[in-house]
Amino acid sequence: MLVLVVFRNRSVGRALSALGLNIVVAAFLLYALNLLSAYTQFEIPINTATLGTVTVLGIPGVLLLAGLKLTLL
Repeated sequence: MLVLVVFRNRSVGRALSALGLNIVVAAFLLYALNLLSAYTQFEIPINTATLGTVTVLGIPGVLLLAGLKLTLL
């Protein structure tokens, strides 16, 4: 019943589709970065924490994760 009420409202549907698109773009960015790891020797794992960071922040999120990996590890 809750799903029916949520999807009845168009603005919620748009927000969910935008969130889904952001998640797909974030996963693609992390995957592309990991594909280049053969040349750069730099890899960021794709898990919920990294995916969530890149989903919310975008490309600055990728740079944030890269900086964290370089300084902490």
